[in-house]
Amino acid sequence: MADPRVEAYARLLVERCLDVQAGMQVLIRTTPLARPLVDALSRLIARRGAYVVPRIDFTMWPTNAAWAAEAPLELVGELPPIDKHACDAMDARMTIDAPENTAWGAELDSERRALTKKAEHYFFRRTISMQIPWVSCQFPTRSLAQEAGMTLEQYEDLLYGACLLDWEAEGAKMNGYRDRFDAADEVRIVGPDTDLRLSVAGRQGEVDDGRVNMPGGEFFYSPVEDSAEGTILFDVPTHYQGVPVSGVRLTFRAGRVVEASATEGEETLLAVLETDEGARSLGELGIGCNPGITRPARSTLFDEKIAGTVHLALGASYPSTGGTNESAVHWDLVKDLRVGGRIELDGAVVQENGVWTI
Repeated sequence: MADPRVEAYARLLVERCLDVQAGMQVLIRTTPLARPLVDALSRLIARRGAYVVPRIDFTMWPTNAAWAAEAPLELVGELPPIDKHACDAMDARMTIDAPENTAWGAELDSERRALTKKAEHYFFRRTISMQIPWVSCQFPTRSLAQEAGMTLEQYEDLLYGACLLDWEAEGAKMNGYRDRFDAADEVRIVGPDTDLRLSVAGRQGEVDDGRVNMPGGEFFYSPVEDSAEGTILFDVPTHYQGVPVSGVRLTFRAGRVVEASATEGEETLLAVLETDEGARSLGELGIGCNPGITRPARSTLFDEKIAGTVHLALGASYPSTGGTNESAVHWDLVKDLRVGGRIELDGAVVQENGVWTI
């Protein structure tokens, strides 16, 4: 029996996230495991008089890992012309993470992984600059559930519980918090092995109320590029192109990473920081607000939205929020503030132990 939540999820993606209009070319990149969702999406997009442009591979990534492991380096760093054309012509983009194995790219050395990120930057560039509507999401698979330490049924409940919310009500709450941040100059993040200051002066935040990433549930900024000062320990485990990374500790001076370490995946972390000039600067400060996500799932898409967390992204910033940092990297790292953490705005505590005080 088909899960009715799949149809509701598809409606949310088509109607709210992308707001598909007649004549649009909607590119959907995913794996064969997401077929139930792709079928539902295709029917809904068809009823709106738009085109579905499926890009089905064994991973959701624009670059095939088996090919990237053997191809000449000069090719690995570029998308093929036919894919560039699709990137230039698409009117909306949907990326559905539905992996058979979450360790995509683990066979690639650090140089080849960095080159695939440069190639993928072309795919994502029009969405980072918000030129077209887009959404990144997941379809529950056994590998995602295993990565999160859950059964498939538990992971399905997590995913749909985090996505099928009253997004108008959630948006109203987040807009209020965002307005308080908009009025501030300095943000201070304090917690275990963490004391970091950065500026959002003159920057306007954006609220993700279920229209871009799904699940939504954050508001975010592009920090002033040279403002980050201090140290932060990211205590939520993550991964980078299939390589597990945890215990990331970064120290910033004048907005740039000057010290970096990790308890797991340190070689990958250091390689990412050398990707290009912009990889050592911050592109994003995000504040997690989703009440349906209460524990890490080793999925950035979910973990960065946990209510009571913050995340910082190394690399590319969002021009729509005033950012000017350019990089092939945009890597979100999550800090849990629910035990012993707080956020201050211009010296006033606005969140403590994950609970808002405003």
